[in-house]
Amino acid sequence: MREYTAVIMAGGFGTRIQPLTHSTPKPMLPVTNIPMMEHILEKLVDFGMKEVVILLYYKPEVIKNYFGDGSRWGVKINYVLPDSDYGTAGAVKKAEEFLNKPFLIISGDLVTDFDLKKIFAFHEEKKSKLTITLTTVNNPLQFGIVIVNEDGEIEQFLEKPSWGEVFSDTINTGIYIIEPEILGFIPKNTPFDFSKDLFPKLMNEGIKLYGYTAQGYWRDVGNPDSYRDVHIDIFNGKVKYNYPGRRIRYLDGILHLMGEAKIDKSVEIVGEVVLDNGVVLEKGVKLQNCSIGKNTKIGMNSKIRDSIVWENVEIGENCVFDYSVICKNTIIENNVIAKNGCVIAENVKVGKLTRIEKDVTIWPDKEIEPASIVTSNVVFGTKLKNAIFENGIASGKVNTEISCDMACRLGEAFGSLFPKGAKIMVGRDETRNARMLKRAFVGGLLSTGIDVIDLKALPPTVLRFNVNANNKIAGGAYFRLALSSPGDIEIILYNEFGLRINSSISKALEKNYFNEKFRRVEFSEVGMIHDFDVNIFEYCNNYENKIKEIIDHQIIKDNEFKIVIDLMFGITKEVFPKLLNEMKIENIILNAYSDENRLLNIYNYKDRAKKEISKIVTSLKFDMGAIIFPHGQRLNLITEKGEVLDKIKALIAVLNLLNIDAKAGDKKYKVFLPMWAPDYMDENFKYLEIYRGKYSSFDYKKIKEYNLIATIDGNFAFTEFAPHRDAMFSLLKIMELLTRHDLKLSEITGIETNFYYKKEKIECPQFKKGKVMKEFLKIAKNKKYKKNGGIKVYEEDNNWVLLIPDETSEHIKIYIQAENSEIGEKMFEHYKGLINKWIA
Repeated sequence: MREYTAVIMAGGFGTRIQPLTHSTPKPMLPVTNIPMMEHILEKLVDFGMKEVVILLYYKPEVIKNYFGDGSRWGVKINYVLPDSDYGTAGAVKKAEEFLNKPFLIISGDLVTDFDLKKIFAFHEEKKSKLTITLTTVNNPLQFGIVIVNEDGEIEQFLEKPSWGEVFSDTINTGIYIIEPEILGFIPKNTPFDFSKDLFPKLMNEGIKLYGYTAQGYWRDVGNPDSYRDVHIDIFNGKVKYNYPGRRIRYLDGILHLMGEAKIDKSVEIVGEVVLDNGVVLEKGVKLQNCSIGKNTKIGMNSKIRDSIVWENVEIGENCVFDYSVICKNTIIENNVIAKNGCVIAENVKVGKLTRIEKDVTIWPDKEIEPASIVTSNVVFGTKLKNAIFENGIASGKVNTEISCDMACRLGEAFGSLFPKGAKIMVGRDETRNARMLKRAFVGGLLSTGIDVIDLKALPPTVLRFNVNANNKIAGGAYFRLALSSPGDIEIILYNEFGLRINSSISKALEKNYFNEKFRRVEFSEVGMIHDFDVNIFEYCNNYENKIKEIIDHQIIKDNEFKIVIDLMFGITKEVFPKLLNEMKIENIILNAYSDENRLLNIYNYKDRAKKEISKIVTSLKFDMGAIIFPHGQRLNLITEKGEVLDKIKALIAVLNLLNIDAKAGDKKYKVFLPMWAPDYMDENFKYLEIYRGKYSSFDYKKIKEYNLIATIDGNFAFTEFAPHRDAMFSLLKIMELLTRHDLKLSEITGIETNFYYKKEKIECPQFKKGKVMKEFLKIAKNKKYKKNGGIKVYEEDNNWVLLIPDETSEHIKIYIQAENSEIGEKMFEHYKGLINKWIA
């Protein structure tokens, strides 16, 4: 038999199986404590595959970090990360450079015991160009159904039929064997699907497609029910399955031990049970047909049946769980009963004596009060969540954690904080989900007697500027796609200065929301919505005119300054190209159009964008390049020499530019930086007064005390223009200062930056964060330290370590500054070791 390559499809978002995929890509969901895709990889290795290509998209780093180069399994792994959603066949086309041999396509999120040798033998026997692996199912509605003739040639197929269209119980499993010449029929960089596009095209070209009906088990793990059911099928022997670990006969069952476990002699094991390393089973525990993850503890007399428990879970005494999934880092207190099944997502705490009455889903980061009776799904916006906003932002999965109902009630709660007749300005990005939820929110505002000025789709910086500039506007709201988490939406609320609402306003709003204290006005007092009668161009012009008033764009034009800018498919395309052209600044604008698919993968696209701009700037001898992130608040800078400035160099460049300007004007500028910003270079800036700390609670008056408020992530707020960060104004200000002082961007990055600076995230369960900070504070009290937005401990001079609990994920953020890498790495390893010790 010829040599083959395998392609594993591992890029799906896992939308249907939420909330299990909250922080874990679907192929990495554990099946008997091993990632689902690892079972597939081992199956390929057993067949004799030597090369594997993995197609990524959602959370690619999780998969790459786990599988590495494949040497652990004896294969070579190549990774391909498409820059957009090109469909199934279009994604495979992106891997063409690795596919010069016949190749197998298989999904990373299924469980099967098909005999691959028989499928390959069929393909070879038929001399097929493309072979589709088929199987029979009872309900074919979610799959593509197929009819083959006696020779195995496919005669007809139909993708995801209704019952009225069903003509077969034989379905396409998504496992294909393909000859490399078939790739020539797939267009480059174009959405293209196997079933909908490629197969019909091949049949129209007269190319025979063959279907092999495989015998055995096959299951697409597409939702929480199928995830539970596939485990039950494994435990009941319906799948030919190689259990992990040592096989031990234990009383009435079989125990599969994947490491060391602490098991009381009274524990009862029935059926098939898989225990990972570090599991603790206390006296009287009974387990039947279940999988228990690493470092999980189950208390006395608890009974778990037909269930999957992930790692780092604590289950108390006298608990009962049937047909359940309990995800990582969850705490279940004593006497919790779930006899009818449940899905409990990660980082959940369920109080003692709680009863889960039916098969419900509890979404991540929830806390269920003791003695609760849970009868319906607990998602974002229920009374069982104690907070909605973090730093003025509410975020969550569209239509689950944040639904139209929730958005409407948020509008009612927010509107109730203002007097009747007040005006609130609302806006959004260009995505459909933002439009949907904004409309629901607006309905809630109107019901409380609030007038709404609807600016529709425009940059949030424009909205915030106009809220601040117009004293008749009481606040604002903006809806946007969450770039860092596909499928999430963000709702940002602003006060009368265009600043995010502070914690006191958030708490007042949440009190209204949870207690449903909404103002209900008479029918004649319902608010008015201003959209068709609002001239959006007027608000954009207000913003643009203020920029032109502050920025000396004539000096930029006279110096013939030339710039390349990538707008990254963002909303700034509505404003910035026009502004540059009116200022007569020579420019090349890239990606000034909307593309929702690319937005979903924007952080992976960013790296490619940097390289492209660098090439353009150097080849055309432009003065600089820049990337403006889609929401118009973050900035990356590229010098005229093509160097992409990292976070530290970009901050230093801006500080140096301000210092030069202050010196020239014989004045001083005040700058505010976050606690974690490096301070090793401060002595170079004699004309800057630099302060550090936590500014999220600053009011408008406090912000105006500073000339610049910045982070080390490309966010700059020049307060002469507005109190909030704005990448468009910041870029123009940088261009103005460069031309005013006849400088090149590369010249102001030359300050010594050879000191060591490192930022990392260390995994830490939610419930352990408090302990870590408490232990760190004990160390701090014996040294010089500061507490303001984290705890910063000084080792000596300018060597320091800062710990901050991550607000949105299971991590502790650690920042290290040291005079050199040797000292810095030693400090990092020391404190990393302490953190891991504290959370053990």
